[in-house]
Amino acid sequence: MDGAAGSGRHRALIAASDEELVDGTVAFVCAGLDAGERVVVACTDQTLELVQKALADRPQVVWSDWAEVYGNGPAAAITAVRRLGERHRDAGDAAVRVVLEPFAGPDPETWREWQRYDAVLDHQLVEADLSGDAPLLVMCLVDTRRVPAPLVDAARATHPLLQVDGVEQANPDHVDPAEYLTSLPVPPEPLESTEPLVEADSVRDLRGLRRDLAVRAGGAGLPQGSEPALEDFLLAVDEMTTNALRHGRPPVDLRLWADSARLVCTVTDHGSGLRDPFIGYGPAHGDDLSLGGMGLWLARQLCDHVDITVTDDGVRVRLTTVLG
Repeated sequence: MDGAAGSGRHRALIAASDEELVDGTVAFVCAGLDAGERVVVACTDQTLELVQKALADRPQVVWSDWAEVYGNGPAAAITAVRRLGERHRDAGDAAVRVVLEPFAGPDPETWREWQRYDAVLDHQLVEADLSGDAPLLVMCLVDTRRVPAPLVDAARATHPLLQVDGVEQANPDHVDPAEYLTSLPVPPEPLESTEPLVEADSVRDLRGLRRDLAVRAGGAGLPQGSEPALEDFLLAVDEMTTNALRHGRPPVDLRLWADSARLVCTVTDHGSGLRDPFIGYGPAHGDDLSLGGMGLWLARQLCDHVDITVTDDGVRVRLTTVLG
């Protein structure tokens, strides 16, 4: 652990009461406004009601819809946070302060992507520091009465600064983002112990494979109304298989499973790519998608989970979409 590492742009307000939540947020917001900075707040409705009341005399605050940032899931939120800062940045060099409230809900199935989110955001803010980009100062709200304990622990590990009694403090529990990401376990997937719907070894012909995947998955008794999710999932599978064929080493092997609750696919190759734990959390060439380099980024937008396992023998990507 390295409490001194990380960016000075990323802090957490870990609160156990309305008073702590409001006081810490007001101090952060008012410090920014008094410095001439733009301030944007995106939090859940419950928190929004509290802080809007406390900041009623500060009409300069921009209130952003929580769903605008988090409505497409934690992986997409990485790009949404960056764009939020860009949209509200003035022509000058003044920082933009953003108050965020990542909120996962009670289902443990979703938690690991939220754990990854904060570590990736921490890394990207460090990279922005090094590149000299106009400052984006982020404070994440963590209400310990509503946030599951494992995600409170994740917040303590992924923010180099804490907001305590209205002032910033170095966080002694902060972990290097890459170290944190690679330490997160990839949980087993029960469907992988069953017979796959599709088992394709040494894949070469994507055209035939695409048709086979669509037919087999579509006939697997999926719940009514799952067609859009299936289309997105198969697009992600196509992107990752194409990526393995172009950038990995053969053979490329694929397995696909489906039941009434989830769609799962693994794509394995024997190359050495995808070893960067932050890869795929933004298009490789920025917002100009015509330049390519968006396969893994797109897969992260389309699936509920993208789990990458790197071994001495190659790389294994597991895509999961939860149905219903």
